[in-house]
Amino acid sequence: MTGDGYQAAILDVDGTIVRGNALLPGAVDGLATLEEVGVSRLLFSNNPTRGAAHYGEKLAAHGIDVAPEDVLTSATVTAAYLAENHAGERIYLVGEDRLRRILEDAGLSVTTEPTAAEVVVGSIDRDLEFDTLSDALTALEREVPFYGTDPDVTIPTDDGSIPGSGAILAAMEAMGGRQVDAILGKPSAVAAAAAMARLEAPPSETLVVGDRLDTDILLGADAGMDTAVVLTGVTTRATVEDGDVTPDYVLESLGDVGDLLS
Repeated sequence: MTGDGYQAAILDVDGTIVRGNALLPGAVDGLATLEEVGVSRLLFSNNPTRGAAHYGEKLAAHGIDVAPEDVLTSATVTAAYLAENHAGERIYLVGEDRLRRILEDAGLSVTTEPTAAEVVVGSIDRDLEFDTLSDALTALEREVPFYGTDPDVTIPTDDGSIPGSGAILAAMEAMGGRQVDAILGKPSAVAAAAAMARLEAPPSETLVVGDRLDTDILLGADAGMDTAVVLTGVTTRATVEDGDVTPDYVLESLGDVGDLLS
């Protein structure tokens, strides 16, 4: 039997369980509580540069065991979507080498020639150069499908926030005079479907916990799941009150998730 009818929980990682390499207060207690009451968990990060194995290793350093099949990232969801819908098509990527390798490991073809592009994907690129954006414009002018890995405009780190994929996508949209055809990570329907495919629970018995209203909470709200925002990341009580998306619960940290399960 599980607490309050929840059979499963989708948990954000950065800002909910860790910040950078540091474990956030309450994270261990919250994870333990979910395990104790039999709520299955799926970790879902919007990090577009990492696969499942990275988070298993990262959390293992804190004594937290997570199997690869219990982790999704916007990178792995993007790779799976493109492999299913654009197999054999050449992808022009504005993104980092780690994402490129994840795409190639999924059997996808990534090209550096914009005039050969059949798909354009935008993501975070901390070594972004003017020539890359210029080539992306050439590719976008071909009116090929245009996807983003995730909409996160900023990313929290140990030293403060840095620009994320959303900032680069905004530049690509502005210069190309078009919006992305779809975001593939949270909060998209693609991401929700990928998460539910990993869980043996209906949306009505699934709880989403995360620190971002516009990704974590919106994903759950759109998919018919209950949602809880934690205040250990980018969201404050003031932003909850002023936000366009209203969570079902507000928690100081993941450690308070037990309050929803009793």
